[in-house]
Amino acid sequence: MTLPKRTLSVAPMLDWTDRHYRHMARQITRHTWLYTEMINAGAIVHGDPQRFLAKNDCENPVALQLGGSDPELLAKAAKIATQFDYDEINLNCGCPSPRVQKGAFGACLMNEVDLVSGCLNAMQDAAPDCEITVKHRIGIDKQTDYQVVADFVGTLREKTACRTFIVHARNAWLDGLSPKENREIPPLKYDYVYRLKREFADLNIIINGGIKTNVEITEHLQHVDGVMLGREAYHNPLIMRDWDKLFYGDTLPEISHDELIARLHNYAHQQIQQNQGTILRHMARHYLGLLHGMNGARIWRRNLSDAELLKTNNADLILQTWQQVQKEFQAA
Repeated sequence: MTLPKRTLSVAPMLDWTDRHYRHMARQITRHTWLYTEMINAGAIVHGDPQRFLAKNDCENPVALQLGGSDPELLAKAAKIATQFDYDEINLNCGCPSPRVQKGAFGACLMNEVDLVSGCLNAMQDAAPDCEITVKHRIGIDKQTDYQVVADFVGTLREKTACRTFIVHARNAWLDGLSPKENREIPPLKYDYVYRLKREFADLNIIINGGIKTNVEITEHLQHVDGVMLGREAYHNPLIMRDWDKLFYGDTLPEISHDELIARLHNYAHQQIQQNQGTILRHMARHYLGLLHGMNGARIWRRNLSDAELLKTNNADLILQTWQQVQKEFQAA
């Protein structure tokens, strides 16, 4: 099977891009690359791989993002992951959270490029048929010179087989800012990522950070190979509905609201029936933004986040709420 280009992708987002979100996203876009949450390599090796790596058959193309800094542990996790049919395994070198720093991985790895190259090579050796990629920032703390990120990318290009670099176009401040502030306060420097593509033309350079509209996507694609969206694709998932046509040339019709809701209802019902312990709330929380900006969006969000309504764990709540929303459409 020929994989689509990484023209568009949805960023790995902790607690958000789980298999239930990825199932929903795949109903909306057929070609966009999806990413798991960052998963600690140690949790896979020492815990229950099925719990952390299980995915839906429909998700591909899908990438697993690993967190860690021990080449041996990352290699073991990558080898285990090969049993789960991921198309890519990505190493996180961009997360600035204190918890991740304490584990000596994430963004702080940008200061340890030789260690990163060792990690990537160990992962590639363990999973030779899976592409190994890296996601990183443009610098750490007060490192504001372009050469910082250029040296990081150049060294990895020389010492590893990694050819896909996903670049969050902000610095990561490891001290003084929360993870949320790290997504908003350090200035975006898209020109640094554009320059990487000019200077490393043979690499696949994907830009990430603060991108919210299809117009912005189109502009970025004039300069780089791909665009990765995060929070916009989560809070307003139907932004993805145009992507197959606009960016992949797909001529199949876009999914209707009726068909999408029906598929989500069927999925939720099957998950509750087949997977003991799966609860509706874990799936419905990802659906809250589906009516973003539309009449009835308030009813949709209210019902699918109502603890009393969700307590019955009945997937029919999705259809019942959609019926209420349709009445709102008719009354408008």
